[in-house]
Amino acid sequence: MKKNTLLLLLILCIHLPVFASEQSTITYTLSTITELAKETVAKKIATSPNANPNAKVNIIPQSLEGRLTPPACYPPLSVAMASDRPINRTNTVKISCISPDYDYPWQMYLSVKVEVMYPVVTAIGIIEKGELITPEAIEINYVDQHSIRGQFFSDTSNIIGTRSKRRVAAKAPLLNNNLCFVCKGDSVSIYAKTNSFEIKTAGEALRDGNIGDAIRVRNANSNRRLDVIVTGVGEVEVRM
Repeated sequence: MKKNTLLLLLILCIHLPVFASEQSTITYTLSTITELAKETVAKKIATSPNANPNAKVNIIPQSLEGRLTPPACYPPLSVAMASDRPINRTNTVKISCISPDYDYPWQMYLSVKVEVMYPVVTAIGIIEKGELITPEAIEINYVDQHSIRGQFFSDTSNIIGTRSKRRVAAKAPLLNNNLCFVCKGDSVSIYAKTNSFEIKTAGEALRDGNIGDAIRVRNANSNRRLDVIVTGVGEVEVRM
């Protein structure tokens, strides 16, 4: 009796893990793997310190059409970026699992393209050098991040009244270094402010400047030259 019991237990110990393993494996479809790869890249983008909530992001995994069906896997399926580098135009996702079909971990690599489009103020038509920027001359378009070479604007109201420092092609972004909020020779409003009072006078800009730039102006009343900070279109402030 004892021999029969031991024999039965031995048989169960040999066969039960096989049955359990077969029942716990999953064969992931290529479409599922593609979606998991997209989710992995999207998560990487969302957690990036440079993530822009206003950007449009297109994530395009490579086509797996014609590829062999992945083997049965013991869950979970591992899906991770193949490297720690920042998201770029082309990225690689590593997919892997433990499979009863192999003596080693099964894995595959999937290429994923990423297009990040920012809302950018662009020229409707050609804007000539020295031209005043008006609401009729500009619009918002989504532009690929790799096509932007400088500080851009996402709100048309931010640059109304500025002037172009160089010719801007139609549909091209209007960048900070292409504009002057205060241009040399412009009449400007000069402010001097404290907690208790504010003085405003007129003057002339002696050089170009954008918001935050330090420039020199000439006071129209006293003819004195002053060091000021550009605070807006045609406006500067003397720091007290």
